[in-house]
Parts: sequence; structure tokens; C-alpha cells
Amino acid sequence: QVQLVESGGGLVQPGGSLRLSCAASGFTFSNYVMGWCRQAPGKERELVAAITSGGGTINYADSVKGRFAISRDNAKNMVYLQMNSLKPEDTAVYYCNAGKSWITARKGQFEYWGQGTQVTVSS
Repeated sequence: QVQLVESGGGLVQPGGSLRLSCAASGFTFSNYVMGWCRQAPGKERELVAAITSGGGTINYADSVKGRFAISRDNAKNMVYLQMNSLKPEDTAVYYCNAGKSWITARKGQFEYWGQGTQVTVSS
């Protein structure tokens, strides 16, 4: 079965960095768009970043442009989210996602979701 397992979340001070990792299995990883979404308490879930199957096209939420970077390794079935210059408003549960369509992925709509990892930015 499809599994998306996130790791790398935690508590970090404002201005700090974290790197999230997602290990994928149970599907042909190189055929899927991958993404990261997040949900903060009391807020709707939002797309943070998405990357096409070959890695050639990337989309970021305006709120993270210039600070976050998504990447993937199709040989290892892994996707990453490097988060720099973290702000308190980045505090959320971050989810790894997989989908077939780039059009729907850019809207934050994916077929598969991980269980999420908590990121807390606080001094």
C-alpha cells in the first residue's frame, strides 16, 4: 500500500532552519507529482510547495518563496523540504503529498497524504 512517512519536524527558534524528509513507497514514485502542505491550528490546509515528477517545475506558496526549497531524489523515492529563515507563522503540521496531476497539485489537491510532522517556530 501507499506510504508517505515524514521526518525532520521539531522545535526551532525564529530565523532557524529545518529540513523535512519524506520516504515514499507503494507506488511508482517517479511518475508522481510530490508536494508539501501544512495546516496551522484554526486555519485551512494550504499548499507550501510542489514539484513535478521529473523535478523540472516547482511551485511555492508566496509566503515561503525565497525561504523554502523543495527537492526530490527519484532514485531513493525521497522528497525534501528545506526550510530557512523560519517564522512563528510557519508553525504547523506539515504533510507530504503525492498526486498524478500537476494542475490539481498546484491547488493543494493530492491523492495521497502522509501522517504529518509538527513544526513549531518559537523562542
